[in-house]
Amino acid sequence: MKLTLRQQITQFGQVLQSGLFPVLEEELGELSTSAKRLVAVLEMIPLARFVPCSRGWIGRPSKDRLAIASAFVAKVVYGFSTTRQLLEALHRDDHLRRLCGWNAEGLPHESTFSRAFEEFARMQLPQFVHEALIRQTQQDRLIGHIARDSTAIEARERYPVTAAQKARNATKRQREGRKRGARRGAHPRYPGGKRPYIPQTETRISRQRSMKLADMLADLPQQCDSGAKKDSRGNEHYWSGYKLHLDVADGQIPISAVLTSASVHDSQVAIPLATISSQRVTYFYEVMDAAYDAYHIAEQSRAMGHIPIIDPKAPGGPKSQAKDIPMSKPKRELSPAQQERYKERTMVERVNARLKDEFGARQIRVRGARKVMAHLMFGVLALTVDQLLKLAN
Repeated sequence: MKLTLRQQITQFGQVLQSGLFPVLEEELGELSTSAKRLVAVLEMIPLARFVPCSRGWIGRPSKDRLAIASAFVAKVVYGFSTTRQLLEALHRDDHLRRLCGWNAEGLPHESTFSRAFEEFARMQLPQFVHEALIRQTQQDRLIGHIARDSTAIEARERYPVTAAQKARNATKRQREGRKRGARRGAHPRYPGGKRPYIPQTETRISRQRSMKLADMLADLPQQCDSGAKKDSRGNEHYWSGYKLHLDVADGQIPISAVLTSASVHDSQVAIPLATISSQRVTYFYEVMDAAYDAYHIAEQSRAMGHIPIIDPKAPGGPKSQAKDIPMSKPKRELSPAQQERYKERTMVERVNARLKDEFGARQIRVRGARKVMAHLMFGVLALTVDQLLKLAN
């Protein structure tokens, strides 16, 4: 008889508590809470399957690279802000050093860690490991709800001014320099004072419905820029950096993640996230806030066999940046049953909070979208294992 997910995780936890931890403590001494969490994460994730080998892709994984990858997992589990703090801990903490795979001597230099991290980011190592973990633990599970949302990721890097921003700034200066009292439609390029009608082009969301996943992801901007987001009280918050978009399943388990520029509207990542999640797990409901209230998102969700529960926009409120046509009815309201299911959306907010408070999402020291995503995904990996183990309790 095949074991259920809860039974498998319970069995795994029992093996840790009654088998592995006593053996390790007999050899290394008493383990701290962080050390036990690190052991659980390293034992559950299939890290060795994806670490590059010393001779291309043939042969056994490089011991040094596997130990460095384990150390980057330890970095988010222990809450170290920088690689230098990680190295200092590895030098003074014998437990941490041996759990990662090193003996008393032979720790690599800081530059080796930096080169290895760049290599892991380029090959998307933590993304592949997370996908394998989700497929391994969630493929036989029938998931009720997928909650979708994004969170601001602040980065310490300067961002270039794009051509679109230059055009907007030029238009703003032109508008401010217009003579007072001039006719509203007046424009220097149109002497008649009336602009010609320009038909609305196809939006990104409508294009995504006929695109492949790789093309959808390639079409999303990933450069560092500035973004703004309203909180539950209507206050706007501004930041420079990126946005991490997450799909979270029941039990607060992250299923899929996409990193974009901070200026990208949440609705433009809904269809790519749904596509990724549908390839990994089976689920019924997609729960989203008002930022995702667009016709094409709801229709695509239904076409993929899901039931969208989207908080309707407030009548007379600001229009979605997606500029989607046609939009849902402004006076639509969720039914009582939908309102109960919509409460499940808070689990993605709790995951975002834990990711920032406990797994390093507030401590971004690397630059560039690939490295930022790798840093975040090491945290998502540790958080996923932590939540899986909580399911067994």
